[in-house]
Amino acid sequence: MARSGLRVLVLEARDRVGGATVTEELAPGVRVPSLAHTVGRLRPSIARELELGKQGLSLVAPEVRVFAPQPDGRAVSLWADLGRTVDALRPWSEDDATAWVEYDRRVRSLSRFLADLGDEAPPEIKAPGFADALLGLRLGRAFRGLGKHDGRTILRVLAMAAADFVAESFDTEAIRATAAWRGVRYTAMGPWSAGSTQVLLADAAGNEGGAAGETVFAKGGPSALSDAIAAAALAAGAEIRTGARVAQVSTTDGAVTGVVLEGGDEIAAPRVVSGLDPKQLLTELVDPVTVGPSMRWRAANIRTPGSVAKINLVLDGTPDFPSAGGDARLLRGRIQVNTTSIDAMEHAFDASKYAGVASEPVLEATIPSLVDPSLVAGAPAGTQVMSVLMQWMPKDPPEGGWAGRREAIGDLALEALETVAPGLGARVTARQVLTPADLESEYGLTGGHPLHAEPALDSFFLWRPLLGWARYRMPVPGLYLAGSGAHPGGGVTGAPGRNAAREVIADRRKGG
Repeated sequence: MARSGLRVLVLEARDRVGGATVTEELAPGVRVPSLAHTVGRLRPSIARELELGKQGLSLVAPEVRVFAPQPDGRAVSLWADLGRTVDALRPWSEDDATAWVEYDRRVRSLSRFLADLGDEAPPEIKAPGFADALLGLRLGRAFRGLGKHDGRTILRVLAMAAADFVAESFDTEAIRATAAWRGVRYTAMGPWSAGSTQVLLADAAGNEGGAAGETVFAKGGPSALSDAIAAAALAAGAEIRTGARVAQVSTTDGAVTGVVLEGGDEIAAPRVVSGLDPKQLLTELVDPVTVGPSMRWRAANIRTPGSVAKINLVLDGTPDFPSAGGDARLLRGRIQVNTTSIDAMEHAFDASKYAGVASEPVLEATIPSLVDPSLVAGAPAGTQVMSVLMQWMPKDPPEGGWAGRREAIGDLALEALETVAPGLGARVTARQVLTPADLESEYGLTGGHPLHAEPALDSFFLWRPLLGWARYRMPVPGLYLAGSGAHPGGGVTGAPGRNAAREVIADRRKGG
């Protein structure tokens, strides 16, 4: 927007840019990732458009994508190189190893169409015009590019459970579970939930992850990405203010006139672009009379069940995973714990439906300091950082609130890690546990949901965030949505922000 000639002011509530995509000090000389521990879903096309490399962003992609240790001492390992993945799967099943090649091709093909879908603003459904007809032609061309077989396949599988999708390719439970994990990560869905295949395919959209998924670290931690984007904005002429929490979007005669900060300062502006989740924006920041009772009711019903806890650990050395067989490379990617079978994952999900936490939770961990030693540059030699996502948290906080369960959640995560890395708990010198309530209070995520809204099919494409309001323009003239709650969603991709900026620029050129 700044490059197009608009005067752009960015207001950040916290004392630094980045929201939940930051790196923060946990112990002297040790920095840990906040919520996002990898940045693999950032679209390379957006990194190029913003010239983030010129702003100092350096990305590292380890050779291994996934390491999933199993109770019997073996492990499922997925590599960036397709041939190495096939070789790693052969000890499990020759048939499944061979099937991985076609599965990878299918995921890449289908996710490429979702990437094309995500690069466009959804069509106008109330009064479609010529531009919507052109959009239809572009999407039709992308769909034809799938070919007859994949074209039929994508229509069949989008609503499918990830458990069924992976079962069409593999017989081995450990391989099925490892592959299906990406269909439920960050969500309040289980592998048998309808539409989780769409989530899995969306995770591969716009990047080169394929069936194994992308694992990419930013040198310096997630803050390096946020800082590079901020630097690109400043270079284009934008202004950034931190410690400036917006308390209200001001309106006159039903249209945006600016914002009011928490301290009472008013900033006039004909356009306000929000990176907040849509529920918070429409129910808390905009005058209820302006939004109207019907829209306010619809916004309040956007589902934001925070299902993830984040645990950061400082270790006095590299943990020992016997399943790795001494190959340290396996610990440089994403480490999946308790993805032993589809049913085991579903049982862990079941506990959250009944206000509980599974005794054997599913974890995704990384040891980013193995890839980026700068995170522990000021700590004693050998110190490592472990970043852990713990899935699934209950939809509603337990009796007494999350605060009373915080340490119990941290202990449970360590117990799960100990099953595949004996002695890890004794290496912990500091830890941080962030519950969904902490993610809400610290980073402004309603309900603690990392994706701003549940990514199920009822919040996909035309329905994200609400049917009739998927084109980034909110039901108040001059108000736009640019965060993960907008199409195509997905966390740290950059796609919703880029698409929203295009619509703002288009409206400005039209004089709107």
